[in-house]
Amino acid sequence: MRKKLMLLVFGAAVAATALYHVSNVWATSGSGYSSTTLYSGRFGDINVFNEFMPQTGKIWTSSQQTTGPSDLYVQQNTWQAGGTTGWHTHPGHSLIMVTEGTVTDYEGDDPTCTPHVYSQGMTFVDEGGRHHAHIIRNETGSEAQTIAIQLIPAGAMRRIDVPNPGNCPF
Repeated sequence: MRKKLMLLVFGAAVAATALYHVSNVWATSGSGYSSTTLYSGRFGDINVFNEFMPQTGKIWTSSQQTTGPSDLYVQQNTWQAGGTTGWHTHPGHSLIMVTEGTVTDYEGDDPTCTPHVYSQGMTFVDEGGRHHAHIIRNETGSEAQTIAIQLIPAGAMRRIDVPNPGNCPF
């Protein structure tokens, strides 16, 4: 019995080591990039719906619904010239504001690897989710910064590194 237990433990250790090395080989990591949490907080269930119909006939709708607690993060992201986040995803969406410089976002499911360029004062949405991967790069010669507001399931990893999807030449 003891021999079987030792073999089981050894086999699990070998499997864990192999998985670790595979993820290190295939996952992409950032360079010249840092992220700092400015604020964070926890919410219970969220059930919000807004509708604004001004006299002009324009309609604005906002909807957010969660079951169970959620963590909210306010992140300051900084890229040095040539910096990159590496390919990654998030378990929830992010609302992103460029506060300095210019960043370029590439989507993992875009076969043409179309660059989406955002400069200071511009905003964009990262939809997040397990089927969405992206990379944000600073392809300029000066520093770039963003502020990201992220809402994710409570206790979840805020960032998940993913393998390079192979659709971009970098």
